[in-house]
Amino acid sequence: MKLELIAFTQRGNDLAQHLAQSLSDHGHQAACTRDGLKAEEWAARAFSRSEGLIFVGAAGIAVRAIAPHLRHKSTDPAVVVVDEGGQFVIPILSGHLGGANDLAREIAALLSAVPVITTATDVNGVFAVDQWARRQGLLVCNPEQIRSVSSQLLAGETVGFFSAWPISGELPAGLCMVSRENAQVVLDLHRPEGDALWLCPKRVRVGMGCRRGTPETTLHALLEEVLTQEGIPQRAVSALCTIDLKKDERGLQELAGALNAPLTTYSAQELAQVPGDFTPSPFVKQVTGVDNVCERAALACGGTLLRHKTAKDGATVALALEELHLTWKEHL
Repeated sequence: MKLELIAFTQRGNDLAQHLAQSLSDHGHQAACTRDGLKAEEWAARAFSRSEGLIFVGAAGIAVRAIAPHLRHKSTDPAVVVVDEGGQFVIPILSGHLGGANDLAREIAALLSAVPVITTATDVNGVFAVDQWARRQGLLVCNPEQIRSVSSQLLAGETVGFFSAWPISGELPAGLCMVSRENAQVVLDLHRPEGDALWLCPKRVRVGMGCRRGTPETTLHALLEEVLTQEGIPQRAVSALCTIDLKKDERGLQELAGALNAPLTTYSAQELAQVPGDFTPSPFVKQVTGVDNVCERAALACGGTLLRHKTAKDGATVALALEELHLTWKEHL
């Protein structure tokens, strides 16, 4: 996670610096970034650019600093408070979807502190569907339905779950596997009927080729058209893939930014080695050295081709789904 830390006293700053280094050593991108700003100013900046905010100080300061910037549980970053003595770690925002609870537990382990977790499902040892989804790399497409599912589980009721893919491990208490049409929770690429909670894997790789100078608006319009036809949400895109000849193509770079996904490129030799049944183009092979760019690029990391090449306005696009390895083991 990209994390920013702030502290307000010398003791707090010493702890924040130590914690930033420890978190960085554990794979996070963490830094103390106050730079002389007031807490409210710092929070405004950090909210827009980071996945998690860590306040080393009083919880009240954190609450007042973040209050003007709260938008929605599906988009707000994780916010965690650590007292400057390093005794308690308190997640105060986006405990499940944003990962604040897991971050608090991780920080507490690093500091030998006590994580103060207050979300009802955690306190009662009940399956938290939104927390599990985040750990599995799944999107919660209609987060307004989380409350209904959690309320049923907390009341001791059974919740029907459908998954289009196998999930290893023991099914959590309170869940039963049912058909798609009878499920209260549906894990699938495509939107379910009714008001079921929809979980969708953020594992769709977009393969794309284009003529030189094709603008981002044209590329984006084609991608949106194809995703809409397939019933796949744009947020499910995990990577934009193409041949390395196009790595400096501005339209592709801007599209990757708009998708908040990396632009991944492959050489003609790498694409030629991708196994599968692809749509060949003699012209593309003459220009690039490989008979197909978009389908091969989408499948370069393996998986399943969801959509063969679609060509329009000087661009081509294909969709692939990465291999999924889902497990119930991390549900608590």
